[in-house]
Amino acid sequence: MFPTPVEKTPRAWQLTYQSLLPVALVLWLLPLISIMVFSIKPDADFTTGNYWGWPSSFEGLTNYGKVFFESDMPRYLLNSVFITVPTVVGCIILSSMTGFALGIYRFKANLWIFFMFVAGNFVPFQILMVPVRDLTLDMGLYNTKTGLVLFHIAFQTGFCTLFMRNFIRALPYELIEAARVEGVAEWRIFWYVVLPLMKPALAAMAVLIFTFIWNDYFWAVVLTQGVESQPVTAGITSFNAQYRAAYHLMSAGSIVAALPPVAMFFLMQKHFIAGLTLGAVK
Repeated sequence: MFPTPVEKTPRAWQLTYQSLLPVALVLWLLPLISIMVFSIKPDADFTTGNYWGWPSSFEGLTNYGKVFFESDMPRYLLNSVFITVPTVVGCIILSSMTGFALGIYRFKANLWIFFMFVAGNFVPFQILMVPVRDLTLDMGLYNTKTGLVLFHIAFQTGFCTLFMRNFIRALPYELIEAARVEGVAEWRIFWYVVLPLMKPALAAMAVLIFTFIWNDYFWAVVLTQGVESQPVTAGITSFNAQYRAAYHLMSAGSIVAALPPVAMFFLMQKHFIAGLTLGAVK
C-alpha cells in the first residue's frame, strides 16, 4: 500500500535515485536561477539577444540600485505590507473564533455552516472577477488597499476556518469541560484555554496566508491600479515600457519581492512544521 523506502530497494535503484535527485533539483531551481542571473545582467545583453549566455558585465549593484532608488518599488513593497499584514491578522482573528464555535459547540446547523465555509474554497476565483470588481466600484473601494484587504479576508476565511476547526476538534475536550465546571465564561475559555493551545496552528496559518496574499497577482491587477494601492506583484510590471521590457529590472524586482515570504517562512519554520504535524501521530 505504501511506497517502499529507498533504503530497502535494490542497490541499482538507489544509485539511480541518487543520480536523478540532483538533476531534478537543478531543473526545479532553474527558473529561479535564471531570474537571479538576469538580475545581474546589463540591459545591453537583452538588446543584443544574450539571454542565456554569460553576462557581458556584472551590473547587480546597478540594477538593484535602480529598483530601490529610481523606481516606485519601495512604495509597492509598502503597499504589500499594508495589504498582507491586516489580511493575515483579520483571517486569524475571524477563523480562530469561527473555528472555536464550529469545533466546540453542538447545534443543528453546525455541519451546514461548516460546509458553507468549505464550499467557498471550491469556487473558481476567476468567475468572481466581474461581480467582485463591480461590488468594489459600487462600494467605493475600487483601487484601494482597504478593498483588497476586505476581499482577501472574505475569500481566505473559509480555508482558515477549515484549518482551525479541525485543529480545535483535535484538542482534548476534557479541558473545555473542566473549565466549564469551574464556572469559567465561554470567552475566557477561548482566550485562556483554547487560544494558547492553538499557537502552532496560528503560526502555520500565518505563514500560509502571508505567502498566499503576498504572492497574489490576479486580484492585485483586477482590483487595483497605479502606485497608490498596487502591491509589489503587480508593481513589477511597471518596468515594462511601451515597446520593450526591462527584463534585468523586472528580475531584480522579482528577487526583492520574493524575499519577505522566504524570510517569513524561515523565521516561523519551527512553528510552521509543528502546526502542520501536530496530531499526525498519536
